[in-house]
Amino acid sequence: MRLVLNEPVDGMKGPYSRRWWALLVLCLSLLVIVMANTALTVAAPAMTEDLGLSSADLQWVIDGYTVPYAALMLLLGAIGDKYSRRGALILGLVVFAGGAVSGYLADSSATVIAARAVMGVGAALIMPATLSLLAATFPRAERAKAITLWTATAGLAIAAGPLVAGALLENHGWSSTFLINVPVAAVAIVGALVLVPPSRAGHHDRIDHVGGLLSVVWIGALVYMIIEGPHFGWGPKAIGAAVVAALALLAFVLWELRHPHPVIDVRRFTDRRFAGSNLAVALFFLAVFGAFYYLTQHLQFVLGYDALDTGLRMLPLAGAVFVGSALTAYLTPRVGMKWTVTAGMVGGTAALALLTQIDSTSSYGDFVAPLVVLGVAIGLALSPCTDAIMGAFPESELGVGGAVNDTSLELGGSLGIAILGSLLGTSYSDHLGEAASGSGLPAGTLATAQDSVGAGYAVAQGVADRARQLGEQAAQSTDPRQAAQLKEQAAQLAENARHMADSVGSSFADAVAHTSLVGAVVLGVGTLLVAVLLPGKGKPTEAEAGDTGDADKGEREFSEVR
Repeated sequence: MRLVLNEPVDGMKGPYSRRWWALLVLCLSLLVIVMANTALTVAAPAMTEDLGLSSADLQWVIDGYTVPYAALMLLLGAIGDKYSRRGALILGLVVFAGGAVSGYLADSSATVIAARAVMGVGAALIMPATLSLLAATFPRAERAKAITLWTATAGLAIAAGPLVAGALLENHGWSSTFLINVPVAAVAIVGALVLVPPSRAGHHDRIDHVGGLLSVVWIGALVYMIIEGPHFGWGPKAIGAAVVAALALLAFVLWELRHPHPVIDVRRFTDRRFAGSNLAVALFFLAVFGAFYYLTQHLQFVLGYDALDTGLRMLPLAGAVFVGSALTAYLTPRVGMKWTVTAGMVGGTAALALLTQIDSTSSYGDFVAPLVVLGVAIGLALSPCTDAIMGAFPESELGVGGAVNDTSLELGGSLGIAILGSLLGTSYSDHLGEAASGSGLPAGTLATAQDSVGAGYAVAQGVADRARQLGEQAAQSTDPRQAAQLKEQAAQLAENARHMADSVGSSFADAVAHTSLVGAVVLGVGTLLVAVLLPGKGKPTEAEAGDTGDADKGEREFSEVR
């Protein structure tokens, strides 16, 4: 038996016998690129302290990964379809591992941001390749089950990232969260060569490079605007990015409508199932990434858990994702994707609604129910949507189909962090301004505390440290009068520090509740829109029908819509 698998699936007699092992490799590849993002949420404080990052630096350390990741997926998915989907996966893993090594060696904000950008390019190759290889490897009757496990892996990675990063940070520095990606990527590369069959489009016309480049411009500019505007203000950069995104999107749509072989036929979005599924994915990850952004901060800063404990306390979310995925496999064939997806989105809305009850007295126990409900909701909603999106594309465009699904996911996640994160920051600042009005802090110091919950606790700790220093001076003073004055000042500062810490905690809790309410409203309205868009069970999806028909079913169904 050859070590490297060179026989494509369509040349085999019957289904590929080791397809479930191949799925394990694809899920491992997905796991590492999702964890690279979520792990950073708990590694960020140590990185900020070590490199002296400003809030703007930290934001771009996080989002330097997102911009190339989202912008390049559509073009790279099309390239993978034409030349080699497995080749795109392996190349992506190599690029990703190279970026991770660079991140491990980085010693400044610029080098960390550059390393994250390289990792984002690798992820843009990997993400659509995993879905397209899955769809090409599995017969249609099993594809929905495989996609269910794929989406469950994405949900697991959201919670596993902080856990792995937390375990590493117990005994190692923040750079270890980069280096851990290298052996995982190496295992995935070997697994891809040995277990994943090669795949590419049986017939594929010349790539629409103009359409692909326009997609890079409009998606990249849109993501940049989403990041820049809410976090750094609507100045010339954000407004310029918005104008570029709008013009490039218009040019992209017009070009794709006229091109005989577009990178993606935008008329697909007139199909209710396709449009509704993409909207559901975007809205759901808007809520999930937004909530994850502030939940990890609340666990770390307000409740005082370290990185490892924070990761452990996110595990109910991961377990619930698998429960939701199992329910999806049972419910979708019986009631149809419309009701399964709607139920998942209702569950996500309910999870955010539960978070509106968070206040200054809340403990971790108050977060368990929202985490479990959110996890089940992820499992319910995402698998049918991904299956419907992939089912809309013929075999020759599976990479593009995976890229469309993943772009919707990434745009939704970016919007969630930007919109809900910005709202969280504004709400926290406003609440702290009111709560700390009697703290006696100078205006400049209060403004520093209003910048973030971490800065707020740092200010409170600084006041407490000053109180302790005065207390020590009082103990050492030989002048009774001076000692009494120092003790009085120390006691006043200690009281101010306690008041400040309490104000920071209560203000952030109130901001979490307020932001969750807005998120619940947004997702609730989105749920109604998705329920209207998605057709009923009369027209079965691939998951519902378990179809084993020919490879061009997706194209035929789309032609009927047109």
